[in-house]
Amino acid sequence: MSDSPDRTDFALVAALYCAGLGAAAQYGKASVLFPVLREAYPDAGPSLGFVVSAIGLLGIVLGLVAGLVVARLGFRRLLLAALLLGAAMSAYQASLPPLPLMIASRVIEGLSHLVIVVAAPTLIAQISAPRHRVLTLTIWSTFFGVSFTLLAWIGQPLAMAQGAGALFGAHAFYMLVMAAILALGLPRQRSLPAGPRLNPAEVARQHLRIYGSARIAAPGLGWLFYTLGYVSLVTVLPDYVDPAMRSLVTGAMPFAGMAVSMTIGVVLVTRFGAVPVVIAGFLLAVPLALIFGLSGANGWLAVLLIASLGLVQGASFASVPQLNATPETQAEANGAVAQMGNLGNTLGTPILLAAAGAFGLAGVAGFAILCFGGGAAIHLALMAARRRGAA
Repeated sequence: MSDSPDRTDFALVAALYCAGLGAAAQYGKASVLFPVLREAYPDAGPSLGFVVSAIGLLGIVLGLVAGLVVARLGFRRLLLAALLLGAAMSAYQASLPPLPLMIASRVIEGLSHLVIVVAAPTLIAQISAPRHRVLTLTIWSTFFGVSFTLLAWIGQPLAMAQGAGALFGAHAFYMLVMAAILALGLPRQRSLPAGPRLNPAEVARQHLRIYGSARIAAPGLGWLFYTLGYVSLVTVLPDYVDPAMRSLVTGAMPFAGMAVSMTIGVVLVTRFGAVPVVIAGFLLAVPLALIFGLSGANGWLAVLLIASLGLVQGASFASVPQLNATPETQAEANGAVAQMGNLGNTLGTPILLAAAGAFGLAGVAGFAILCFGGGAAIHLALMAARRRGAA
């Protein structure tokens, strides 16, 4: 597989993107099914929340390990194995097993999710011509938002009409179909990179190496601050706006972010490079968060705030191949993105709710300012480190 092909295989990019939709649905299916699952497990109480969150546990612990393993064992074989594992777990979940077993299956499914979100964007970067790489990776960056939207439009009505098992079963079938398509479409790797055995000491050393690299770590460390703020704010901000606008704001926020990422974001990344656009998105979000707090939670400012993060969304994925030239380092960088993204998604909403409970709207605005100011600061610091390293 050539590192810099002359032409982009857009059909294969589309197939990999569709695999990403299935990976995002591994998160989203439990979220949209939550009211139905509450009826299926009436005595679960707060522990039912683990059905939603358990899928992120392995990502927090093993994100970088996935990047290392995928690069060494081969993107194609592990991506196909991950799709088949995801299909098997969804098929099992369709039987609505006892809650402890359901949660255990979600933890195992997290391994499938992790491999897909590491391997697919790395493969997209490798099969895209350099002139198309910003576009294809920006398209990839929308996979979570698009998947959640499709689940809300199609998956939730299916579950309401046919039960939770129907949506789990449909997801299992979808993952099987994607595995078959990619088994036919993905070329086999002729050689696999070598490396030391990944015992605990070596894993620790690799974590230090990767997070000590201003190039490999930058996309993931910036993504941590993005996910801390984005998911939590999309969840919480509608509660603060005028109730008459709440439904509009809830739907408009993620679409505004995707629209900015796919239009202005692509143009700016092509002209100025990915990292400066990530920094610009973070810096634009800081005053918007401040003004949102001072305005008394204006709904349109909430939409603008999330729209500004569209610059961070696509450019963060585009920064991976711009900062890292080889498939191996790109996989490591995508592993860091997965690890930091799971950490941010897990911690962001509880921290924001605690800040809001203690300080109200000022806590919401202050949390956003710290997240996005921190994202800009870490990228500026790592940019300075790269320049010193090149000097």
